[in-house]
Amino acid sequence: MADDYGLGGLGIKPQRNVYRNLSTPILVELALRRYEGELADNGALVVRTMPDRTGRSPKDKYVVREPSTEKDIWWGKVNVEMEPAVFDNLYAKVTEYLSRKELFLFDGFVGADPKHAKGVRVVAEKAWHALFSQTLFRRPTPEQLAKHKADFTVVMASGFHALPESDSVRSYVVVAVDLRRNIILVTGSHYGGEIKKSIFTIMNYFMPAEDVCPMHCSCNVGADGDAALFFGLSGTGKTTLSADPKRRLVGDDETGWSADGCFNFEGGCYAKVIRLSATDEPQIYNAIKFGSLLENVIVDPGTRAIDYDDGSITENTRATYPVEYIPNCITEGVAGHPRNVFFLAADAFGVLPPISKLTPEMAMYHYLSGYTAKLAGTESGIDEPQATFSAGFGAPFLPRHPTVYATLMGERLAKHKTNCWLVNTGWSGGPYGVGDRMAIGVTRGLLSAALEGTLEKQQFEPDPVFRVLVPKECPGVPTEVLWPKNTWKDKKAYDAKALELAKRFAENFKQFEDMASDDVKAAGPHV
Repeated sequence: MADDYGLGGLGIKPQRNVYRNLSTPILVELALRRYEGELADNGALVVRTMPDRTGRSPKDKYVVREPSTEKDIWWGKVNVEMEPAVFDNLYAKVTEYLSRKELFLFDGFVGADPKHAKGVRVVAEKAWHALFSQTLFRRPTPEQLAKHKADFTVVMASGFHALPESDSVRSYVVVAVDLRRNIILVTGSHYGGEIKKSIFTIMNYFMPAEDVCPMHCSCNVGADGDAALFFGLSGTGKTTLSADPKRRLVGDDETGWSADGCFNFEGGCYAKVIRLSATDEPQIYNAIKFGSLLENVIVDPGTRAIDYDDGSITENTRATYPVEYIPNCITEGVAGHPRNVFFLAADAFGVLPPISKLTPEMAMYHYLSGYTAKLAGTESGIDEPQATFSAGFGAPFLPRHPTVYATLMGERLAKHKTNCWLVNTGWSGGPYGVGDRMAIGVTRGLLSAALEGTLEKQQFEPDPVFRVLVPKECPGVPTEVLWPKNTWKDKKAYDAKALELAKRFAENFKQFEDMASDDVKAAGPHV
């Protein structure tokens, strides 16, 4: 029997071929030969993730509850407990199942800073899941691969369906984190994002113990070395806005902030591509080529041309590609301390200003609040934007309590005197269904002014409801756009919606009132 590459230590006893860190062309060839996907006219591999799982499955996520780590976990809706015996029983079934399959391994790293890098292994039954991992995470040199050791492992059993009654789970899909063994088990879902976010979740567990603030944000760097961070949930613009031709991309989604500066966790990008435009997003558009992967996009059966406007499978169409496919990127994945931080909110109410400056107290309030709208398709069952609050702009991926991350964030913002901005990438002129999505040209203009330092020189006035500081004007941006009420035809309807959202902020923040200072609590909206 060929080398099992240490799978026996995971309880997997391969009866068929095991492939480890194959090259991109070979993985693409095998995926095509195994009917896992098709080639688009630009050379990208196009795959489907099954009709009912085209996004993450947060309601099927569990954490094994055991004595050595249970005190560290933020138990509740985000981190649902699973008894060790339940995990062990399910894992035994999965390892028996995978032992009968051809397997594809990716051994690599997460964390561009060598001081904080972690070895990661992905075990999958699909060639394209190995390609996904190879595209997205940090790829080892031959020397690194020869002595690679996994700090944690994702076991991706996409074809195995759990049985809810006998396996004591909610559905056939399971995403379970076991910190005893440092194993993430995924069953029933083909969606590549489960691999990505499982690894992010476990990095969010490890990093605070190393005095690193893990962040759900992208990072880029200007010509003079100034770093900027862009926080936001899926679809709020992290990838699009950080892929700026005037600046160098460090990473598009997951970043650590250590005593030395910022570093990318990954080695690739995972972009939402519904209605992708070569005009508005040229860097992302041109990055999708051979070696990249497309999930759930529609291609013409004859020409294999991609129709990015077609969301008939899902609005959550996705592309993954190595970061070096973005021109002028920083392949080393490291940067200095950020000069500017942007909190991106896709405001489905259409009442937040397109940009506003935050005091340090406001920054902590909005970091803990994490307001945005979940966009269609990003999670199973989400068909249209839904207003939501997600602490740290990434609560689904936080194994520890949000205040752990907020403390780390607040210390760094204060120490480095970082400017903080709240940016509405959502709706203007009315709520979802009435108004229009904020024009990307307006958002880019406002961000450029903030990044270049011209915006902070303007005069600011507090919003009468949300208190955030709104610039009176911004070069190159129509003044009337800066105040959202001006864009609404029905001013009374605006007032009602603004008050409704302010009340939602206040209700959500009650969970943090016992832990927040009086100044931070007072930094929220007027109700």
